Amino acid sequence: MKKLCFTLSLLLTVITINAQNKDTKAADELFGRFEYVDAAEAYLKLTKKGKDPYVYKQLADSYYNIFNTTEAAKWYAKATETEQDAETYYRYAQMLKAEGNYEEANKQMQKFAKKAPKDQRAIIFNKDPNYLPKLRNQTKLFDEKLLDINDKKSADFGAVLANDGILYFTSARNTARRKYGRNEEPYLDIYTATYDDKTGKISEPEELSDINTKWHDGPVAVTADGNTMYFASESFMKGEFDKESSAKQRTGLIYLFVAKKIDGKWGNVKPVTFNSNSWSTGNPAISRDGKTLYFTSNRKGSIGNTDIWKVAVKGFNSFGEPENLGKQVNTEGKETFPYITDDDKLYFSSDGHKGFGGLDIFMIDLANGGETTNVGAPVNSPQDDFSFSYNNERYIGFFSSNRKGKDNMYMAIPVCGVEAVVQVKDANTGNPLALAKVAILDDKQNVIETRTTDKNGKLVYNVDCERTYSLMASAVGYEASMLRIEKTRNPKVDIVANLKPIGSLIVDGKVALSDIYFEYNKSNMTPEAAFELDKLVEAMKGDPNMVIMVKAHTDNRGSDVYNMNLSNQRAKATVQYVISRGISKDRISGKGYGESELKIDCGDDCTEEQHAVNRRTEFIIVQ
Repeated sequence: MKKLCFTLSLLLTVITINAQNKDTKAADELFGRFEYVDAAEAYLKLTKKGKDPYVYKQLADSYYNIFNTTEAAKWYAKATETEQDAETYYRYAQMLKAEGNYEEANKQMQKFAKKAPKDQRAIIFNKDPNYLPKLRNQTKLFDEKLLDINDKKSADFGAVLANDGILYFTSARNTARRKYGRNEEPYLDIYTATYDDKTGKISEPEELSDINTKWHDGPVAVTADGNTMYFASESFMKGEFDKESSAKQRTGLIYLFVAKKIDGKWGNVKPVTFNSNSWSTGNPAISRDGKTLYFTSNRKGSIGNTDIWKVAVKGFNSFGEPENLGKQVNTEGKETFPYITDDDKLYFSSDGHKGFGGLDIFMIDLANGGETTNVGAPVNSPQDDFSFSYNNERYIGFFSSNRKGKDNMYMAIPVCGVEAVVQVKDANTGNPLALAKVAILDDKQNVIETRTTDKNGKLVYNVDCERTYSLMASAVGYEASMLRIEKTRNPKVDIVANLKPIGSLIVDGKVALSDIYFEYNKSNMTPEAAFELDKLVEAMKGDPNMVIMVKAHTDNRGSDVYNMNLSNQRAKATVQYVISRGISKDRISGKGYGESELKIDCGDDCTEEQHAVNRRTEFIIVQ
C-alpha cells in the first residue's frame, strides 16, 4: 500500500540496519531510508553472488514492506531454509495467506507460535489454528461497491461520512504538488465530497484547502456536531523531527492536530497535547459524544508494532492521559485505523488477529463486551483491508483496500441483519449466569452454532433479518429454556432467557417437561425433544439416586396395535437418548401404552387440542 509510507510505516519505530558486510552496505542504507523498491533491486543483485540468508531475508522484507506478496513469499522461502527469528516466520505466513496458500501459511504460523509462544498472535492462533474455513463461510455482514470517485492512478483511502453529509477522505491525486521522495508520488491531501442520501451518489471531490499543508495530511475524524476535526499530519508542520533521527537525514513523525469550524471554514489548528517526538500519533476516531478520542500510536506502553489507544477529551485541545486498549484489541503485530460507531462498536485493522492475510478489518463491541471478531468477506480479502467507517444514521459504511493493485475506497453496504443480544439470568434471583450455553437454530431446527455467555451472562448473535430463529439456553443446575427470535428488520433485539433452578421440575412424583415431540408417525428424535430431555438429564445428574420410568402415550387415532407399537418405539428412543447423555441404563426404563390410558376419553369427537393432551410422554420417579 503506497499510503503505508505515511499512515503506517511512519508509525513504526525507525530501525537502524547494521550492514552485515561491505557488500550489503549500499542496500542496507536504502532499506534504512525506507526506499524499499531501490533496496530490493540492490539486494536482488547480491543474490547472484551466492547464497546468503541475510540478503534473502532483507530482500523478502523489502518486498513485504511494499506488499509485493509473490516476491516476498518467494524470498522468505529461501530465507527460512536456515533458522530465522520468529517475526520472519510470521511475515512469511502473512504473505502466503495473501497469495491464497493457506495450508503452507499454517505451517509457518506453527513455526512462529513455537518460537514465540507468549506472543498474543501465537496465543490467538493456537486457540483455533484451522480457523480459515470457518472464516470463509461465516455470515456475510456487508456487500462491497467500488467508489466512482477513486483516482485511476493514485492512492485513495480513509473515507469518513460526517453527519452533515460531507465525505472526507485522503488522496495522493494532486499532481500539481511536489512529490514525496520515497515513492515519487504527490503528498497526501484531505479531500471532501457530498453524499446524496436519496441516490447514494457522491459529488466530484474538492481539496480541503483550509487544512492541507505542503506535507502529508489525513486521515480525519469529525465530531457529531460537525464543528471539531481531528486530523493527522507530519511533525514537520511544527518544525519537529524524530529525536532519534540524524542531522544528515531528518525523519518525520505523524502528529495529530485539532481544528475548529469558524464561519464555515476550518481554522484555529493546534497540535494535540500528547504528541511526542519519541513516537508517532495518528489515524484519529472520535466517539459520538465527543468525549473519547481513539488513535494509533507506537508510543511507550505499546504491545506491538502499532497499537490502538484512547484518551479522554476534556475540552478543545485538553485531554486526559492516553490509555492502551489492551490485549483484547492489540497484539504484537500491527493494529491501526480505529473507528468508533455511535453505538460504541470499535472497528480497526490488524495483521495480528485471525485474518485472510495482510491487514484485515475487525470489530469489538465496547458497550456489550465480547470478543474481537473478523468482519469477514467481501470486506476482507487476502490483501490489505483497512480504514473502515460506518454512519449509523445512513446505514452505510466505507473501507479501503489494495486488492486491485492500489489503495481504493469501497462502500460497505450492510446486509440486512439483526444483532440479537442475549442475556441468561437466574429466574429466581435475576443474577446473570456466566458460562451458560446458548445454541441458535434455524427455522428447520438445525443447530447453527453454540456459544457461551460472558461474565455478565451475555453473548451476541448476528442473524439475517426477516427470518425466524430459535435459541436454546442452558446452564448447569438449571432447566433449559427455548426462546424465539421473530422476524424483524430492527437492527438490534434484546432477549432475556430466565432459567429456573432444576429442582422446580419435580412435581407430584414426576419430572415435568414440556411436550416431547417426534416426527409424525415416527420415533425419530427431534431437536425440540432432545432439548427437553436434556432437562431430565440435568435433573438426574443432580440427584444420583433418581430412577425414572418413561411412559409414552398416543391419541386414539389409528389401530390399537399400531399405537402400542409406535408408543413403545418412542419410549425406547427416549430411554436411549437419556442413556447416550451419560445416565446409567439401570436408572431409566420405558414402555409404550398406546391409547390404553387416555387422559381425555372423547371417542371419535376429539378436538386437535384433546388429541395433543392424550399424545404425551410422562417421566415417573420410581425411586
